[in-house]
This record gives sequence, structure tokens and C-alpha cells, in this order.
Amino acid sequence: MKKELIEALFRQFEQARYDNNGIECWSARELQQILGYTQWRNFLKVIEKAKASCENSGVAVLDHFADISKMVTVGSDATRELQDIALTRYACYLIAQSGDTQKDPIAFAQTYFAVQTRKQEVVEKRLLDIDRLNARDKLSKSEKVLSGIIYERGVDESGFARIRSKGDEALFGGFTTRDMKKKLVIPENRPLADFLPTITIKAKDLATEITSHNVIEKDLSGETAITGEHVDNNTAVRNVLLERGVKPETLPPAEDLDKVKRRINKEDKNALSHDN
Repeated sequence: MKKELIEALFRQFEQARYDNNGIECWSARELQQILGYTQWRNFLKVIEKAKASCENSGVAVLDHFADISKMVTVGSDATRELQDIALTRYACYLIAQSGDTQKDPIAFAQTYFAVQTRKQEVVEKRLLDIDRLNARDKLSKSEKVLSGIIYERGVDESGFARIRSKGDEALFGGFTTRDMKKKLVIPENRPLADFLPTITIKAKDLATEITSHNVIEKDLSGETAITGEHVDNNTAVRNVLLERGVKPETLPPAEDLDKVKRRINKEDKNALSHDN
């Protein structure tokens, strides 16, 4: 998510926040607009899912979802009553969790309402952590797909490990997987990717996706042919990075993803127990 979008969304959520008898709240009508729901009835369905989650957690729904009404102007000086819902931070968090995470405002809201602070830099850091976790999960899935494809073409698990290692060697300019672990001081029993920055994880994923595609398209079989394909794809991805001034083997290690997961899970747990 781009920094400009993060700043804009942070500003919108902050401006929509108001004090209701000492409790910070958000109007469901305003939240609907920020989250990109064009129709109130569709947003109500998301709210109902959030209420169900609230109730299933043993939390009083009325403490976090309060029906209210307000007068709005329609036409020339005419007014009518508009139904609304006052939502606590906890309610907003549940709504964000029930929404479509493919939408940037909802992905942002999940973090904004999870962290118990109003500092933009904290929200931005968590979004970057989540992006890195998602990239790592995507790489794991891509490698699983490739492993399945090449298994059917005569390559066993140990062969796949060798192919992946040769790919790393091409991506990191001659440094093997073991070399990179030593260089970045990574425990031998941990995957290299768990300590790589997001851009390198995504580079590995792209090369893996291309290999899966080409193994099928070129009808490749056997460890030698597939290794050559994977090396070529990692070399091609490396060249793109080098052209943009990124040398993957010189990038510093990123935080252990196990620690990142624990921190995010703790924040989510705190959000779920907030104001209960």
C-alpha cells in the first residue's frame, strides 16, 4: 500500500472519530463511505456479521453497536430522520475483519482498529509487516505448486531442494542458500525466506511462478532440465532488480517472521479484548 494512500486513509479515519460520552466512536454511515461500500444495505450485512462475531465472543453487542438517528437535509430546507449506528473501536475492528481484504481501505482498517494507538507510523509499520507476511505465504504456496508439478516429472523432494538452492544461487549472484544464511546470520534450521526483506521474497516468488509455468509450457522433465529453467528465471529476475539498483545479496536481513507473526497475533488478541 502506497504511503500517500496510507496517509489519506489515516486522515479520514481520524477525522471521522468522535467522542461519545468519553468513548471514541465512528458513525456507521461515515465508515460505510470510507470503506467503499456504495449501498447501505450491503454494509448492513457486514455489520450483522460483525455483531454475530461480537456475540459469539461473549461480548454485549449493545455496548459496541448503538442504534442512533440524526436529521439530514434533503432537498430545499427539508429534513428527514436517518438511521445510523454508533460504533466503538472494537465494533469497527470486527467490521473490518468481516470485510473484503482485497479492498485497500478495509485492509487498512483492520490495522488501524487493531493497534491501540493513534500514531500513523505504527499503523504504517504494521501494514508493511502484513505485506511481508502475505508475500512469504504466497511464496510458500508457489513453491508447493512447483514441487507438485515437478514431482510428476521425475523430481523427488531432495531434487526439488537442489533446484531451489540453484535458483537462490542465481538470484543472489553466486551465493548459495547456505552462504546467504551465514551472511545474514540465520539459524541453520530456519528457512532463508523467513529473514528476507519483502522485495526479495517477492522476487523469489516471481521466479518460482515463472518456472511452474514454463515447466508445463515447455513440457520439461527431469532435474537437469528443470534446474536450468529455474536458474534462468532467477537470473532474469535478478537482472531486473539490478537494473533498478537493487542487489539482493547486499540487502540487510529483515526481522524474523516468527516474531512478526507473534506481534501481530498479540495486537489482534488485544483488539478483540479491547473494551470487552
